[in-house]
Amino acid sequence: MGGFSEVLLAFMDKGGEVLWLIAALLFVMWTLIFERVWYLKFGWKNDVAKVITQWEGRGERKSWEARQVRNMLISQARMQINQYLPMIKTLVALCPLLGLLGTVWGMIEVFNIMAVTGGGDAKSMAGGVQQATIPTMAGMVAALSGVFANTYVTRIAQRESEFLQDNLTTDH
Repeated sequence: MGGFSEVLLAFMDKGGEVLWLIAALLFVMWTLIFERVWYLKFGWKNDVAKVITQWEGRGERKSWEARQVRNMLISQARMQINQYLPMIKTLVALCPLLGLLGTVWGMIEVFNIMAVTGGGDAKSMAGGVQQATIPTMAGMVAALSGVFANTYVTRIAQRESEFLQDNLTTDH
């Protein structure tokens, strides 16, 4: 395990400071994604049962007031199921932007080396180019992983929300 951590730290050092920022953003994004998956697997069914029980416990379900209560129950459940989804979407969008920031940061290093050495030190310039490309790659990989996970969680949330709406009937 010590070998893996050494390789990881060497990779992070090659990518520069922006790579640490991307790693922190990726950690937060996946923490929120796992929280939503956990909620959808274990918490949502309980919340749906409570809402349906509350709705079915009403004596009257056809009046204007009953429809407003139904809309409120559905809205509250949707707020619960969609919690953190906008934040996840924002973090996914930030990943490639931080990768581009890393690119700019690395290119500034390249230009600084060119200014100091007069452009003759190709090895030093290669290190700056490497520092520029690693965060770009990391930002794109992080964004791709988040796009797929966000699509999965959003699709399930939408389907479950529609299921709840369909089960709060007004016909009896």
